Amino acid sequence: MQEKVSVWIPGLHAVRETLQKGRERVTAIWIREGKRGDRIEEIIRLSKERKIPFFVKSALEFNAIAQNVHHQGVLAFCDAFPYAELEELHQIPGTGPNTGLLVAADHITDEGNLGALIRTCAFFGVNGLILPKDRSAQVTGKVIKRSAGTHFHMSIARVVNLGRALDILSRKGFWIIGAAGESPHSLFEFDWIRDVVLVFGNEGVGLSPSIRNKCDELIRIPGSGTVDSLNVSVAAGIILSEVLRQRGIERGGNPAGHLPQHGP
Repeated sequence: MQEKVSVWIPGLHAVRETLQKGRERVTAIWIREGKRGDRIEEIIRLSKERKIPFFVKSALEFNAIAQNVHHQGVLAFCDAFPYAELEELHQIPGTGPNTGLLVAADHITDEGNLGALIRTCAFFGVNGLILPKDRSAQVTGKVIKRSAGTHFHMSIARVVNLGRALDILSRKGFWIIGAAGESPHSLFEFDWIRDVVLVFGNEGVGLSPSIRNKCDELIRIPGSGTVDSLNVSVAAGIILSEVLRQRGIERGGNPAGHLPQHGP
């Protein structure tokens, strides 16, 4: 069983999603003094239905917990964020043969970047996200707020050794594809109709050498050359859009095409 990390969840939308989906065990709801409106009333109603206590707290008490966080006057406190096991991720079916799609974050440390990446992955139907346990941002209240509650639409696993996790997925038939700006291979030239783990590197240094060596292929996003790099969630959105285009997701099917055998 994976270790769990306690979290608080800020924001009207994220708290409502938490109460509706029920994946995390919510222990309490805070509402700021003077906060009114239909969405607040809905949150109060949901908390009463689920027998979750809610408390009216002052702005000072909110700031002591969630200073500099846009909480919109509501917080949900949860026992823990329930990380999935790696085995659960590679068993999640895609939309058809050769459509498994996972994303791995190679030590992304900024919580805002991680939250935005989660939202992008959820938008494009990624089956699961893999995070390293150490030297990486984890799923916190700030991350959940940035993801706008979209973490409910995707499993997130946390692993001790990312390289070992990629080896396991490779043996399961996944191609390990790294995003690297210096690669000579454009993402538009790559055949995405295969089970894929798409790996994004750290904000400052990109893919680590050990993870780079695990990749079957490195791809880049073609650009004008004026700017060297993109925010990780923007880069993910561009690549994932091409993945879905090639797979014919918008047409509800997969285009026919040659799929090379997995291997070096």
